[in-house]
Amino acid sequence: MQDDEKQVGDPAAGEDVVALLVRQHGQIHTLFDEVRLSRGEARKDAFDRLVRLLAVHETAEEEVVHPHARRVFDGGEDVVQERLAEENAAKELLARLDGMDTGDPKFMPALLSLRDAVLAHARAEERYEFAQLRRSSSRARLMTMAKAVKAAEKMAPTHPHPGVESASANMVLGPVAALVDRTRDAIRGAMAKDTDA
Repeated sequence: MQDDEKQVGDPAAGEDVVALLVRQHGQIHTLFDEVRLSRGEARKDAFDRLVRLLAVHETAEEEVVHPHARRVFDGGEDVVQERLAEENAAKELLARLDGMDTGDPKFMPALLSLRDAVLAHARAEERYEFAQLRRSSSRARLMTMAKAVKAAEKMAPTHPHPGVESASANMVLGPVAALVDRTRDAIRGAMAKDTDA
């Protein structure tokens, strides 16, 4: 089976880092719609999945993609700094939403503000950072970066941590935050199962 055939049958097979992250941008967009259109527990579940995807996605970009972008194309440092500022603003809003009841009347307006910011950020990444990465990096390098992003996502915090937007900060604080987040997720899941019984 050729690489092109693998990509058609399995979106993750043979996927480079740009394709992986653009696919995740699509998943994020879909989850925003799911949260917006659902109610009650379905909204809470969709929002929890959105929070987790945003948290691990941004952490992986900060650890793998942004450091490479800074080095490989002219103006990369400026492009990355702009993306990091956007990411921090989104993390702050996401952190406020993460502590809010999804049924609260203030939740939906805040979610829509977050959606607009995150989708604008995704478009900027795709246009200014990812396009340059494709032009300035080999296919092999982009494939290796996809593997590194997937590995980083497995160890990433599952909730937003505003102010932690650099690879070095993620390396120092990320494992602790991830452990705390994953423990909190497990406790919440166990408590939810216990109340369902």
